[in-house]
Amino acid sequence: MRWPSALRRRTRREWLSAGLVLAGLVAFVGLTFLVVVVGGGLLIGHTSTPHVGLSVVATAVVALGFDRVLTRLEALAARVVHRGRPAPYDVMRRFAGAVGSVGPAEDLPLRMARLLAEGTGAEWAQVWVAVDGQPVPAATWPPEARAQLEATPGWDPGTRWLPVRHGDEGLGMLVLRERAGAPLTPVEERLFADLAAQAGLVLRGARLRAALEQRLGELSDREEELRRSRERLVDAQDDARRRLERDIHDGAQQHLVALAVNLRLAATLAVASPERAEALLAAQEDAAEDAVATLLQLSRGIYPPLLEEAGVAAALRAVAGEGVAVVERGTTRYPIDIEAAAYFCCLEAIQNAAKHADAASTRVEVDAGPDALVLTVTDDGGGFDPAQVAAGTGLANIRDRVDSAGGTLQVTSGHGRGTRVRAVIPCHRPVSAEEVS
Repeated sequence: MRWPSALRRRTRREWLSAGLVLAGLVAFVGLTFLVVVVGGGLLIGHTSTPHVGLSVVATAVVALGFDRVLTRLEALAARVVHRGRPAPYDVMRRFAGAVGSVGPAEDLPLRMARLLAEGTGAEWAQVWVAVDGQPVPAATWPPEARAQLEATPGWDPGTRWLPVRHGDEGLGMLVLRERAGAPLTPVEERLFADLAAQAGLVLRGARLRAALEQRLGELSDREEELRRSRERLVDAQDDARRRLERDIHDGAQQHLVALAVNLRLAATLAVASPERAEALLAAQEDAAEDAVATLLQLSRGIYPPLLEEAGVAAALRAVAGEGVAVVERGTTRYPIDIEAAAYFCCLEAIQNAAKHADAASTRVEVDAGPDALVLTVTDDGGGFDPAQVAAGTGLANIRDRVDSAGGTLQVTSGHGRGTRVRAVIPCHRPVSAEEVS
């Protein structure tokens, strides 16, 4: 890695710092050889010439302790010359070592923020990355400053920032806040600029990680919403089953029980009083028709036969009341589970418009394309705020049905502006009319 020219031209403080470090290293090497070679030679009585074995030992001691002594000397020089801060040259050297290290890649932005803060003496430093064109903070040093920055958004005049680019691509930026009464020196400004120029590789990786984390969060939210949707669907099905059982018991079952009793009575009267038996049997024709009508009424709320016979638009026209217009485009048919979901979604939207929106007219558009079934229900009612709709309402039921079919739902509404519900249910396996029949 080539050092920027601004850092090759060291300042007087940097030369003094380097001199102190060099003097300390010379003292460390000299003292090691003096103690090991000379002192050891005196102990073993070998003083005429340096002992080869002791020289090897001294060399090993210097090699093993060199890095540790160098780090200590640099810290000492920083305290003496740079008021406890590392020299800009040392910051760039540490940054190059951090990029080339084998440590976790996700720690690189934090190490960069720390080097920037320590090298410039800033109150805090941040590394930002661009994710989908929006800046996202990737690291803050010191870490405790992040909570304060989140609590008080916005930057004061002491905040400085520089963009990080790679060619024409913006990857993010480096941000720091100068300490009160201690603006950046020219050397620290050069360090700030050179770190921003060298940070492209780090921010590229940080941006990829931030994008993956954002996608993971979105997928987790989607998974949780689907789980809640399935739970609501199961609860709704249980409620519908109990309601159907009650309706059958209180309605159709009573008709059929009465019909069976009267038929047994007619059979008993057939011998003793044929005239009464004939009259009773004639009356059961109306009772049977009432039972059939009751069962048909119940079946419409479960699964209308016309839906399977003629499709979504035809089934909706059969139940649409006054003021509801159904427009059909395309003749593609879909698997029955897709069409059932579409039918009940539209039916729920029509009922919502009539019950809650006080709509005078409602328009239902069924676009049966080759790849997707698109449903649009528009009314001229009072409208509402979709963000204020509570769970468990008709709109939630529509969303659950669309989710169960793998589709997407868009609701557009506003007070006094009516409501538009648009559902897109993809289907890559349309069926023919022969398959439906």
